[in-house]
Amino acid sequence: MNIGVCFRMYTEDKARKMGVVGWVKNTRQGTVTGQVQGPEDKVQEMKAWLTNVGSPSSRIDRTNFANEKEITKLEFTGFSTRY
Repeated sequence: MNIGVCFRMYTEDKARKMGVVGWVKNTRQGTVTGQVQGPEDKVQEMKAWLTNVGSPSSRIDRTNFANEKEITKLEFTGFSTRY
């Protein structure tokens, strides 16, 4: 039986409830990577959730947000988990 922390599932659910778009996926290094787009206040709220909350059984050691920029048009239509 494979028991994980369900971080991607919780992230996808939270993003959809907040109204941000993008994607999330696990890396080979055992971390999670992704992209979030939306209104700045919602993106900031999502970043705070990713940094401080996550899934109930996850352990967040650190977060690193990079390549932040303003965009004129969303590049995604929803939020998904990539594999």
